[in-house]
Amino acid sequence: MNLNQTPTRRKKTQPKKPQTPKSDFFTTLCRSDLKEECVKEFKFHPIRKWRFDYAIPAHKIAIEVEGGVWTGGRHTSPKGFLGDMEKYNTATLMGWRVFRTIPDELCTNATLQLLREAIAFATMKSH
Repeated sequence: MNLNQTPTRRKKTQPKKPQTPKSDFFTTLCRSDLKEECVKEFKFHPIRKWRFDYAIPAHKIAIEVEGGVWTGGRHTSPKGFLGDMEKYNTATLMGWRVFRTIPDELCTNATLQLLREAIAFATMKSH
């Protein structure tokens, strides 16, 4: 460094949040088992920053994975519970069907069967 130069400061950069993968085991399972495109972290509201954990947009089906049921997580706190109610009610008004599950049951046959029936019902209703 030249004596006449002022030292340059290095900008501190914020660490970037890891990007949520666009697909995971559940989205792959939906594609192979249900033959439907499932989107992870689907933004459904035009103004609010709300996202569904998973969505099958073609049928307006949302899947919300409720964590912390037994451990007092965000979804069970009064503020989190009320926030979820507002989100789910707004989604229903927009024509979405919201199904709720817990992490241990997401990739089970029972959840896939529920989604199969919801898709069949939506298909039957539209004809």
